[in-house]
Amino acid sequence: MDRAAAYDQSVGIGGDRSGAPTEPGAGGRPTSGRITGRSMDRVALRMLMGDRAKFLSLIFSVTFATFLISQQLSIFCGLMNRTRGQISDVGDVDLWVMDDGTRYFDEVYALGDNDLYRVRSVPGVAWAVPYFRATTTVRAQSGAFRSVVVNGLDDASLVGAPHSMIMGSVADLRKPDSVIVDKAGFGFLFPGEPLRTGDIIEINDHRVQIVGICQPSVPFVSNALLWSRYSLALGFVGRERREMTFVVCKAQPGVSAKELADRIHQRTGLKALNSAQFGWATIWYYIKNTGIPINFGITVVVALVVGTVISGQTFYIFTLENLKQFGALKAIGATNGRIVAMVVLQAAVVGFAGFSIGEGIVAFFFVMVQKSEGLRGIVLLWQVMAITAVMVTGIILAASLLSVRRLIRLEPAEVFRG
Repeated sequence: MDRAAAYDQSVGIGGDRSGAPTEPGAGGRPTSGRITGRSMDRVALRMLMGDRAKFLSLIFSVTFATFLISQQLSIFCGLMNRTRGQISDVGDVDLWVMDDGTRYFDEVYALGDNDLYRVRSVPGVAWAVPYFRATTTVRAQSGAFRSVVVNGLDDASLVGAPHSMIMGSVADLRKPDSVIVDKAGFGFLFPGEPLRTGDIIEINDHRVQIVGICQPSVPFVSNALLWSRYSLALGFVGRERREMTFVVCKAQPGVSAKELADRIHQRTGLKALNSAQFGWATIWYYIKNTGIPINFGITVVVALVVGTVISGQTFYIFTLENLKQFGALKAIGATNGRIVAMVVLQAAVVGFAGFSIGEGIVAFFFVMVQKSEGLRGIVLLWQVMAITAVMVTGIILAASLLSVRRLIRLEPAEVFRG
């Protein structure tokens, strides 16, 4: 028996006594020199898993890259989504009306009282109410203080009030000197104490009572959130000539939000955006004008480079160590196409295993940190998984490219040398 036939039997491709390859599981029937795909697939998997150290090293490199890419992209998407969280929480309005130069939610030029009446006079407006937003400092009786974002709601309708109440009721805001705070803000002011209502806090020399605690969307910055009536909130930050941050309004039945926005802009010169448009405008501002995308992007690029280099190096070494086996397969009739298919199968197995393990670790990570205020609400999105899958596929293709080129140039005669 020659060396090719011996290798043939050792890897599971049978042969009759004449040395002709036979199909496994077919009763030893000769295949007239034809090597079946199933047999070659088994050979490829045996070669891949034969060296456990290199096999596990390949899987680890893909797992590492998958974890870093998915985790960093998920945190980035979560942070960007937080920039529009308070916009999304005000779900009972059709349009946000603001100064025409406003670029995003956290930087506005205040409107005057006349602007409110001008918006109300636009045909198609069912109702329009003021919305106030400003930053100040609040101090608890214990002495703890915290920067807080004050949201002033229309006194009559309380439009924009938080919906996710944990304690108390939105209606309690109608009581004198009353406010609602978010759960994280209460923890800042009363660290380690159980949630409760009735405590007195001081805002710019105004003593107010906490009548409710809510759980809104996590804000982009770590400021506490506070809601009060519009007339009361104005006194928290001091009077100015122009105090109204936004006008929020509802369209009449039969009037689309886009049509009404165009009317408001034409008649008043003010910008009117629906919640989705205003939210995306805010997200794009942070993407274009901050270093956040660059910082997360660098980590993702590092993960791609490290994953590709480690996988490529290990895969190439693995191929070099198995050159004689691949050469033997070529000697008994395996074509370059079949050899490439074997390498692709090996890469696919490594990629699928590494990707699955990596995504599982990421999902477990976010489940474990959901109680942390810093990462609350950040989850593994299916869009992130899809992007990661594409990147991992690129890593695997790049890792196997050198191996494929080396194997295509391999001459079967190399097997019989030495």
